[in-house]
Amino acid sequence: MPEVSVVITVYNGKEYICDAVSSAINQTFKDLEVIVMDDASTDETQEVVEKEFKDYLGNKLVYHKNKRNMERVYGRNEGVRMAKGDFIFFLDYDDKWEPDYIEKTLPYLEEYDIVYSFPRTFINRDGSIIRKSKKKIPEDIKEIIFSSMIGLPTCTGVRKGSFLGYKDRYILREDWEFFLRSFLSGKKIKVVDNDKTFIREHGGRTSRNVNFMKSTLRVYQDYINRVPEKYLPFFEFHVGELCLRFGNFPLGWKLVLSAFFKKPSLLSDKRKILSILKRGIRVDRFIKYILSET
Repeated sequence: MPEVSVVITVYNGKEYICDAVSSAINQTFKDLEVIVMDDASTDETQEVVEKEFKDYLGNKLVYHKNKRNMERVYGRNEGVRMAKGDFIFFLDYDDKWEPDYIEKTLPYLEEYDIVYSFPRTFINRDGSIIRKSKKKIPEDIKEIIFSSMIGLPTCTGVRKGSFLGYKDRYILREDWEFFLRSFLSGKKIKVVDNDKTFIREHGGRTSRNVNFMKSTLRVYQDYINRVPEKYLPFFEFHVGELCLRFGNFPLGWKLVLSAFFKKPSLLSDKRKILSILKRGIRVDRFIKYILSET
């Protein structure tokens, strides 16, 4: 029985899937299995995996293909159900890890239910590093969670027995909602700054889709009354800033100003000020949003 199970969800990912599977199989921590959950891909994803990793199939690598498209929430949840390991690490098909990612991260799961490796390194389609984040991580885990500085599955490891599952209702923001729900349910969460993950930036990432904002608003509606008062400004600012990004100026400015009123010290954060100024005056985005709603 492997100690760790790696769950990779993929849909039409022939371009990147080899990088992801390779980075999982070639970890310095060897007592693991890799489960690829193919969400009924219509490209050559299956052929690529079966060709490149034929020596691992049925042994260290499990390949499951849905008969129809079920979306990534189902894939992750079903992957965990199938997993034999006591510890689960998620990896998106277009991302990858440093070889010692699991080895260095796993010890935290002896004490915590969930461990999150803060993403620092971002790569392009070819895998070359395009930027390194210098963002300061708050010491307060609650600020991290309620301001949505957490969520990427590629950076997430969890005890199988502590896994509460992802929810379809929040798809596109199911990763953030998972951390909100887990924290509010009493799960112990650890954030580590070890720079062991590579997040790939490309045109297909869902964070550029307007449905990303709509899913965020579902999270906002369902959790606004559950956020501790002290952390409400961080929660409101994140949702408001996202609304501004997609042109929903009325709600965006309402939430951002509410956050500033509740916590004036947010005004001293130059990064936040520049962000809302850049997004909050783009008339083209506002027009695009209005047209999308009519």
